[in-house]
Amino acid sequence: MTEKRTLKKLSQLEIGQSAIIDSFTDKDMSLKLLEMGCTPGEIVTLDRIAPMGDPIAIKVSGYLLSLRKEEASTVLVSIINKN
Repeated sequence: MTEKRTLKKLSQLEIGQSAIIDSFTDKDMSLKLLEMGCTPGEIVTLDRIAPMGDPIAIKVSGYLLSLRKEEASTVLVSIINKN
Protein backbone atom coordinates (compact mmCIF):
# COMPACT_ATOMS: atom_id res chain seq x y z
CA MET A 1 0.00 0.00 0.00
CA THR A 2 1.15 3.51 -0.72
CA GLU A 3 0.27 6.48 1.40
CA LYS A 4 -0.70 9.70 -0.29
CA ARG A 5 -1.11 12.86 1.79
CA THR A 6 -3.70 15.43 0.79
CA LEU A 7 -4.14 18.82 2.48
CA LYS A 8 -7.67 20.04 3.12
CA LYS A 9 -9.29 22.69 5.26
CA LEU A 10 -10.63 21.35 8.56
CA SER A 11 -14.04 22.71 7.53
CA GLN A 12 -14.07 20.30 4.56
CA LEU A 13 -13.94 17.07 6.58
CA GLU A 14 -16.92 14.74 6.61
CA ILE A 15 -18.50 13.42 9.82
CA GLY A 16 -16.31 10.66 11.27
CA GLN A 17 -13.30 11.60 9.15
CA SER A 18 -9.98 12.05 10.96
CA ALA A 19 -6.95 14.09 9.96
CA ILE A 20 -3.69 15.46 11.32
CA ILE A 21 -3.33 19.21 11.86
CA ASP A 22 -0.68 20.50 9.45
CA SER A 23 -0.69 24.31 9.62
CA PHE A 24 -2.77 27.48 9.88
CA THR A 25 -3.60 30.21 7.37
CA ASP A 26 -4.53 32.95 9.89
CA LYS A 27 -1.93 34.02 12.44
CA ASP A 28 -4.39 35.56 14.93
CA MET A 29 -6.76 32.60 14.79
CA SER A 30 -3.87 30.15 15.08
CA LEU A 31 -2.95 31.50 18.53
CA LYS A 32 -6.51 30.96 19.77
CA LEU A 33 -6.61 27.44 18.30
CA LEU A 34 -3.18 26.53 19.69
CA GLU A 35 -4.38 27.51 23.18
CA MET A 36 -7.33 25.13 22.74
CA GLY A 37 -5.12 22.15 21.88
CA CYS A 38 -5.16 22.37 18.09
CA THR A 39 -1.44 21.94 17.58
CA PRO A 40 0.35 20.73 14.45
CA GLY A 41 0.61 16.94 14.54
CA GLU A 42 -2.55 16.54 16.65
CA ILE A 43 -5.22 14.16 15.32
CA VAL A 44 -8.69 15.69 14.91
CA THR A 45 -11.98 13.98 14.05
CA LEU A 46 -15.11 15.73 12.81
CA ASP A 47 -17.79 14.63 15.26
CA ARG A 48 -20.86 16.72 14.39
CA ILE A 49 -22.21 19.45 12.16
CA ALA A 50 -25.04 21.71 13.35
CA PRO A 51 -28.33 21.38 11.41
CA MET A 52 -27.71 24.61 9.49
CA GLY A 53 -24.08 23.61 8.79
CA ASP A 54 -22.41 25.93 11.31
CA PRO A 55 -20.80 25.43 13.84
CA ILE A 56 -19.00 22.10 13.70
CA ALA A 57 -17.72 19.97 16.60
CA ILE A 58 -14.34 18.25 16.46
CA LYS A 59 -12.65 15.81 18.81
CA VAL A 60 -9.17 17.06 19.66
CA SER A 61 -6.82 16.55 22.63
CA GLY A 62 -9.36 14.35 24.41
CA TYR A 63 -12.31 16.74 24.31
CA LEU A 64 -15.04 18.06 22.01
CA LEU A 65 -14.41 21.54 20.58
CA SER A 66 -17.01 23.62 18.76
CA LEU A 67 -15.75 25.88 15.96
CA ARG A 68 -17.42 28.11 13.43
CA LYS A 69 -16.78 26.99 9.86
CA GLU A 70 -14.93 30.26 9.22
CA GLU A 71 -12.51 29.39 12.06
CA ALA A 72 -12.16 25.78 10.91
CA SER A 73 -11.34 26.92 7.39
CA THR A 74 -8.10 28.49 8.69
CA VAL A 75 -6.76 25.07 9.75
CA LEU A 76 -5.05 22.92 7.12
CA VAL A 77 -5.15 19.21 7.86
CA SER A 78 -3.47 16.22 6.28
CA ILE A 79 -5.69 13.36 5.17
CA ILE A 80 -3.99 10.00 4.72
CA ASN A 81 -5.47 7.91 1.91
CA LYS A 82 -4.31 4.33 1.67
CA ASN A 83 -4.49 2.98 -1.88
